[in-house]
Amino acid sequence: MFKLDFAHKPTQWLILCLLALTWGSSFILMKKALVFFTPDTVATYRIALASLVLFPIAIRNLDKIKGHVWPLLTVGLFGNVLPALLFAVAQTQIPSSLSGILNSLTSLFTLLIGVVLFRLKTTVYQVIGVFVALIGAAGLIGFNSLAAFSENSQYALLAVIAASMYGLAVNTIKSKLPEMRPTHITALSFLMTGPWCLLYLLIGTDFISIITEDSKSWSAVGYLTILAVIGTAAAVVLFNRLIKETTAVFASSVTYLIPVVAVGWGILDGESVTLMDGGFMLFILTGIFLINSSHPKAFLNRLFR
Repeated sequence: MFKLDFAHKPTQWLILCLLALTWGSSFILMKKALVFFTPDTVATYRIALASLVLFPIAIRNLDKIKGHVWPLLTVGLFGNVLPALLFAVAQTQIPSSLSGILNSLTSLFTLLIGVVLFRLKTTVYQVIGVFVALIGAAGLIGFNSLAAFSENSQYALLAVIAASMYGLAVNTIKSKLPEMRPTHITALSFLMTGPWCLLYLLIGTDFISIITEDSKSWSAVGYLTILAVIGTAAAVVLFNRLIKETTAVFASSVTYLIPVVAVGWGILDGESVTLMDGGFMLFILTGIFLINSSHPKAFLNRLFR
């Protein structure tokens, strides 16, 4: 039986790239699904199916909910449901490549929210990174808005808000759920939100009527299923294993690769990326790099050691 050796360096890099490809592809999958379904349908299907996949893990760890209801609910809402909805709404008007870039602002908001609400200690490099990333985000949103005659800036803002929600969820996990395994946090937070999403999907959307009346919509169902099963459930398991076998620094470097994949898919799908876009993207990635490292040179040494 074939078994991956996570202690082997090439295997670790393979898994890292696989995660980047998986999560970076989520934006183009949403774009394809939105051809047939509304944003609320896309979001609730994704959460509901992921919760079903993770249900066996959740049901075996129900005792861990006691005393952690509000933190788990916060993670479920602000780390899963609301960002999934906001990104789906945003992608009705902005390119998937732009969504991928704005999603990378999660690291920036993790730092900002950590400092303001959770008394997180910071460094000079991280403060510089915040301003560099903000310049990039503001320029990217503003430039794309001007290109579209200022019609879609509010949709880009929705993606930024979603990234900030991810930042709140990450800080909640770090401060309120320090003893709980990441896999259990994920499974239980989905358990607390997934059933409500499933109920809404069945009675509050046109999902059933669309798939029964339009056979072409099943391709979109396939995209959503890949997004929920592989992009959410399976990817989290791999990510948690990578953290365990390597370091958090190495595993979190996937943050820098996701936007590249998202932009690549966008270009292949016919989206245009200008030189100006590329410059602003570079600002964002540089800022995120600084935010995630207490000392850039030390970060690179640890990453490639």
